[in-house]
Amino acid sequence: MSTARRRPVDAAEAPPDWDAAQDALADAAVRLALERSGEAGVRLRAAGIAHPETRGMAGLREVAVLAKDDLPDLQAAQPPFGGMLGVDLGVLRRIHRSPGPINDPEGQRSDYWRMAPAFRAAGFERGDVVLNTFSYHLTPGGHMMDAGLRAVGCVVVAGGVGNTSAQAAFASQVGAAGYVGTPQFLLTLLDRGRDEGIRSTFRRALVSGAPLPHDLRRLLEEGHGVSVFQAYGTADAGAIGYECEAKDGWHVAPGIVVEVLDPGTREPCEPGGPGEVVVTSANPVYPLVRFGTGDLSAFRPDACDCGRTSPRLAGFLGRTGEGVKVRGMFVHPRQLAEALVGAPGVRRYQGAVTEQDHRDILTVSIEPRGDRLPDLDELAARLREVTRLRVEVRTVEPGTIPEDATPIIDLRERSPG
Repeated sequence: MSTARRRPVDAAEAPPDWDAAQDALADAAVRLALERSGEAGVRLRAAGIAHPETRGMAGLREVAVLAKDDLPDLQAAQPPFGGMLGVDLGVLRRIHRSPGPINDPEGQRSDYWRMAPAFRAAGFERGDVVLNTFSYHLTPGGHMMDAGLRAVGCVVVAGGVGNTSAQAAFASQVGAAGYVGTPQFLLTLLDRGRDEGIRSTFRRALVSGAPLPHDLRRLLEEGHGVSVFQAYGTADAGAIGYECEAKDGWHVAPGIVVEVLDPGTREPCEPGGPGEVVVTSANPVYPLVRFGTGDLSAFRPDACDCGRTSPRLAGFLGRTGEGVKVRGMFVHPRQLAEALVGAPGVRRYQGAVTEQDHRDILTVSIEPRGDRLPDLDELAARLREVTRLRVEVRTVEPGTIPEDATPIIDLRERSPG
């Protein structure tokens, strides 16, 4: 339990009838999708929805789910956004590219991804200096968090990825009270700073993009004195959930419809039952209807006493899709194929994600072709170029990797934060 004092809860986070608010959002999203999204319009009409009506969430039940893993093919067939963009391309603020590859639009609206409530719930305040360590290059993570921080009135240090010693020193020099990034990189920063005699000024952190096990949260909070909160969102849908001061589940963010569906039947899961997080968003720039994130979670069956009327998600429970998140970045099988299929000396390959000292490690095993040994340094460079991650590459004996092996396996132990 956090000792942070309770902040006032915004009315959007505590409507008197949450279900009615979700119904209204679902109807608004359907209306926008029929007007603006060719892709969603096809799925809606196939479900018998050709005109905007008051149906609420129940009206979504027959609409097919669009899987996030289908976006690269959709966008390749109809560039750049697969017929999903709801505005003219020229009115966008930015265009980003996430691993996949997936193109992500950013509209002109302030706090486009609706991250501000997550920062307020975590106790970030106007005037706080905050180090943002998510990438500002191509991927949208840095800008997602930057916009939310500025909406709260924080001063942003645009740190980005890497340069650990420099970031630790700079954050201390400017008295950064807050941190934004993965929990693993926060630990790296704090440990590096301690080793180099740099005094940390971090008091609180909003972390995302990677799991936060109990022992890592305890190490950050008790070992380093940083109060850590989690946020959950995607570049497609924006904020989906975040922790309040109770730090006991992720409250569904205002402005989005969230379902938890059985991956097989696509029926709603009972509270406590794990399923895929599926979102619907009334975003005029990028309207989404039943968008499958590929993330597994569950609705908590109990209520929170913080004053928010939103249900809570139980945290990250795994993935249904092909992508695996490594150090805050999705790695997809098609990326490994792009780097390795046809590469000299490579017969088969398989990626594996493990964890050591709370740090993700991506290792790609290579089964050589015949007597020709592959150049491991060249393969590592190829993989780094497509994944934007440091990858360890090793060779294994012929016959080690089955012909039908899963391209990427996740061997990390997971526990909710």
